[in-house]
Amino acid sequence: SPPVASLGPRPSLNGRLSPAASSTWHSNDDDIYRAPPIDRSLLPTAPRAAREPNIDRSRLPKSPPYTAFLGNLPYDVTEESIKDFFRGLNISAVRLPREPTNPERLKGFGYAEFEDIDSLFQALSLNEESLGNRRIRVDVADQAQDKGEGWDWEG
Repeated sequence: SPPVASLGPRPSLNGRLSPAASSTWHSNDDDIYRAPPIDRSLLPTAPRAAREPNIDRSRLPKSPPYTAFLGNLPYDVTEESIKDFFRGLNISAVRLPREPTNPERLKGFGYAEFEDIDSLFQALSLNEESLGNRRIRVDVADQAQDKGEGWDWEG
Protein backbone atom coordinates (compact mmCIF):
# COMPACT_ATOMS: atom_id res chain seq x y z
CA SER A 1 0.00 0.00 0.00
CA PRO A 2 1.22 3.60 -0.69
CA PRO A 3 2.80 5.53 2.19
CA VAL A 4 0.47 7.85 4.11
CA ALA A 5 1.54 11.49 4.32
CA SER A 6 2.17 12.72 7.80
CA LEU A 7 -0.04 15.59 8.92
CA GLY A 8 2.48 16.85 11.45
CA PRO A 9 3.03 16.01 15.08
CA ARG A 10 0.23 14.18 16.80
CA PRO A 11 -1.11 15.38 20.13
CA SER A 12 -0.66 13.03 23.00
CA LEU A 13 -3.57 12.04 25.18
CA ASN A 14 -3.07 14.98 27.51
CA GLY A 15 -3.43 17.50 24.63
CA ARG A 16 0.25 18.37 24.32
CA LEU A 17 2.65 17.39 21.60
CA SER A 18 4.47 14.26 22.37
CA PRO A 19 8.14 14.88 23.22
CA ALA A 20 9.35 13.09 20.13
CA ALA A 21 7.34 15.51 17.94
CA SER A 22 8.24 18.78 19.67
CA SER A 23 10.47 21.27 17.94
CA THR A 24 12.55 24.26 18.97
CA TRP A 25 11.02 26.78 16.56
CA HIS A 26 9.93 28.90 19.49
CA SER A 27 12.22 30.76 21.85
CA ASN A 28 12.16 32.75 25.03
CA ASP A 29 10.88 36.33 24.89
CA ASP A 30 14.43 37.58 25.46
CA ASP A 31 15.48 36.02 22.18
CA ILE A 32 12.75 37.64 20.06
CA TYR A 33 14.11 39.94 17.34
CA ARG A 34 13.14 43.52 17.93
CA ALA A 35 13.43 45.90 14.99
CA PRO A 36 15.11 49.23 15.71
CA PRO A 37 12.69 52.10 16.27
CA ILE A 38 11.60 53.84 13.07
CA ASP A 39 12.25 57.56 12.65
CA ARG A 40 8.79 58.38 11.32
CA SER A 41 9.90 61.83 10.17
CA LEU A 42 11.79 60.09 7.36
CA LEU A 43 8.74 58.26 6.03
CA PRO A 44 7.11 59.70 2.92
CA THR A 45 3.80 59.81 4.80
CA ALA A 46 5.19 62.13 7.49
CA PRO A 47 3.99 65.72 7.25
CA ARG A 48 6.43 67.71 5.16
CA ALA A 49 6.94 70.17 7.97
CA ALA A 50 8.28 67.30 10.12
CA ARG A 51 10.91 66.39 7.55
CA GLU A 52 14.15 68.14 6.83
CA PRO A 53 13.83 70.13 3.60
CA ASN A 54 15.37 68.27 0.70
CA ILE A 55 17.66 71.10 -0.35
CA ASP A 56 21.35 71.52 -0.76
CA ARG A 57 22.43 74.08 1.86
CA SER A 58 25.03 75.38 -0.59
CA ARG A 59 22.10 76.86 -2.60
CA LEU A 60 21.20 79.11 0.33
CA PRO A 61 22.47 82.71 0.19
CA LYS A 62 25.60 83.38 2.23
CA SER A 63 24.37 86.79 3.35
CA PRO A 64 21.10 88.77 3.45
CA PRO A 65 18.64 89.12 1.95
CA TYR A 66 17.31 85.63 2.65
CA THR A 67 14.53 85.47 0.09
CA ALA A 68 12.19 82.65 -0.87
CA PHE A 69 10.34 82.44 -4.17
CA LEU A 70 6.66 81.59 -3.70
CA GLY A 71 4.92 80.02 -6.69
CA ASN A 72 1.40 78.85 -7.52
CA LEU A 73 -0.13 81.34 -5.09
CA PRO A 74 -3.91 81.77 -5.02
CA TYR A 75 -4.93 85.01 -6.72
CA ASP A 76 -6.69 86.18 -3.56
CA VAL A 77 -3.61 85.74 -1.35
CA THR A 78 -2.66 88.64 0.93
CA GLU A 79 0.52 89.70 2.66
CA GLU A 80 -1.14 88.72 5.95
CA SER A 81 -2.03 85.22 4.71
CA ILE A 82 1.61 84.73 3.63
CA LYS A 83 2.83 85.85 7.06
CA ASP A 84 0.33 83.49 8.68
CA PHE A 85 1.51 80.63 6.43
CA PHE A 86 5.08 81.21 7.69
CA ARG A 87 4.06 81.92 11.32
CA GLY A 88 6.82 81.14 13.79
CA LEU A 89 9.50 82.16 11.28
CA ASN A 90 11.23 85.53 11.20
CA ILE A 91 9.65 87.01 8.08
CA SER A 92 10.61 90.60 7.37
CA ALA A 93 8.88 91.40 4.06
CA VAL A 94 6.46 90.01 1.49
CA ARG A 95 6.35 91.01 -2.19
CA LEU A 96 3.31 90.09 -4.29
CA PRO A 97 3.75 91.39 -7.87
CA ARG A 98 0.61 92.55 -9.69
CA GLU A 99 -0.35 92.53 -13.35
CA PRO A 100 0.71 95.86 -14.90
CA THR A 101 -2.43 96.01 -17.04
CA ASN A 102 -4.70 95.12 -14.10
CA PRO A 103 -3.23 96.29 -10.76
CA GLU A 104 -6.02 94.53 -8.86
CA ARG A 105 -4.84 91.12 -10.11
CA LEU A 106 -1.83 89.34 -8.59
CA LYS A 107 0.54 87.43 -10.85
CA GLY A 108 0.27 84.20 -8.82
CA PHE A 109 3.80 84.28 -7.41
CA GLY A 110 5.69 86.32 -4.88
CA TYR A 111 8.68 86.60 -2.60
CA ALA A 112 9.12 86.39 1.16
CA GLU A 113 12.21 87.80 2.81
CA PHE A 114 13.40 86.31 6.10
CA GLU A 115 15.57 87.89 8.77
CA ASP A 116 17.85 84.86 9.14
CA ILE A 117 19.09 81.86 7.19
CA ASP A 118 17.41 79.36 9.53
CA SER A 119 13.98 80.89 8.90
CA LEU A 120 14.55 80.63 5.15
CA PHE A 121 15.67 77.02 5.53
CA GLN A 122 12.56 76.15 7.58
CA ALA A 123 10.34 77.97 5.07
CA LEU A 124 11.64 75.61 2.39
CA SER A 125 10.15 72.67 4.35
CA LEU A 126 6.70 74.10 3.52
CA ASN A 127 7.20 73.50 -0.21
CA GLU A 128 4.06 71.84 -1.67
CA GLU A 129 1.99 72.61 1.44
CA SER A 130 -1.49 74.04 0.91
CA LEU A 131 -2.27 77.72 1.10
CA GLY A 132 -5.92 78.35 0.39
CA ASN A 133 -6.84 75.85 -2.31
CA ARG A 134 -3.34 75.58 -3.82
CA ARG A 135 -0.20 73.61 -3.13
CA ILE A 136 2.39 76.35 -3.24
CA ARG A 137 6.00 76.18 -4.30
CA VAL A 138 8.60 77.50 -1.87
CA ASP A 139 12.16 77.68 -3.21
CA VAL A 140 15.27 79.78 -2.84
CA ALA A 141 14.85 82.93 -4.91
CA ASP A 142 17.38 83.49 -7.68
CA GLN A 143 20.21 85.75 -6.57
CA ALA A 144 19.28 88.35 -9.21
CA GLN A 145 15.82 88.61 -7.63
CA ASP A 146 17.34 88.82 -4.14
CA LYS A 147 18.81 92.25 -4.85
CA GLY A 148 15.40 93.86 -4.57
CA GLU A 149 16.25 96.39 -7.26
CA GLY A 150 13.26 98.50 -8.12
CA TRP A 151 11.03 96.72 -5.64
CA ASP A 152 8.70 98.55 -3.37
CA TRP A 153 8.79 96.19 -0.40
CA GLU A 154 6.10 98.15 1.41
CA GLY A 155 3.37 97.64 -1.12
